[in-house]
Parts: sequence; structure tokens; C-alpha cells
Amino acid sequence: MAVKDRDRFSTTTRLRLLGEQTAARVYRSQTRRQARRSRLTGRAALLALVLCSLIVALAYPIRQYVSQRAEIADMKRRQQQASERVEQLRDLKARWQDDAYAEQQIRQRLHYVMPGETGYVVIDPDAVKQSRAPLGAAHRPWYSNVWDGVDKSDASDQ
Repeated sequence: MAVKDRDRFSTTTRLRLLGEQTAARVYRSQTRRQARRSRLTGRAALLALVLCSLIVALAYPIRQYVSQRAEIADMKRRQQQASERVEQLRDLKARWQDDAYAEQQIRQRLHYVMPGETGYVVIDPDAVKQSRAPLGAAHRPWYSNVWDGVDKSDASDQ
């Protein structure tokens, strides 16, 4: 027993025991620190801040770019429509330069006939009934008709 007691108080034994205790404390503190340590480091937080700043700084110019591209596309579409309309009008102008086309349009629209021809106009009886004005209005003074028109227009607004 005396050897064991002497061995227990020897310098090497005490140093070994002290080293084991220190290693155990270090291991415990490292595991606690790792458990407590957040995954977000300072560098990651700074990187996230820089990325958010870039997104905020570039959001408005990108929105403007997209809206301007849409406006340019709309303008190109309008230009294409306008050029098609100009082409149609040039074609129509060229047709009107032809005497045969002008004559055809005059006959069709104005109901002209050539000398020696007989022109006929067919009138739809239903359309005539709808377009006739009441005969009673012709026998009244003109100012009565005007006031009746004003009263009718006023009644239609209500």
C-alpha cells in the first residue's frame, strides 16, 4: 500500500492525471461551444448583407429595363401596323388612279348610270316604315318641333 500511495503522489502520476483532467475540460468546452455556436458566421452575415444590398440596388434599374423593353416592343408593333396602313392607302390611291375603278366606284356609291342605261334602286319597305317621321309634326309651327326635340332629349337623359 505504501507503494501505491507513493505512486499516487509521484510527479509523473500527478502530471498524467492533470493532463487527463485538462483534456477532459477542453473536450467538454469544445463540445459546448460547438453546440452553442451558430451556423451563421460573421463572413456569412456580411455576404448576405452585401447580396441583399445588391438586390435592392439593382431592382429598380432592372424593372425600368424590362418596362422599356416592353415599350420598345409595343412601339415596333405600332410602327408595323402604321406601315401596313400606309401600304394599304398607297394601294388604294393607285387603284383610284385607274379610270375603270373610279367609274365602278362612282356607279356603285352614287348610283350614276351611263347615258342610255336605266337605273333602278330597290327600296326595302321595312326600312321606309322605320325612317318616316310622323305627319303631324309637319303641320305644327317649327318652334313646337324644336321644343319637342329638347323635351325628348331631356327625357332620354333621365
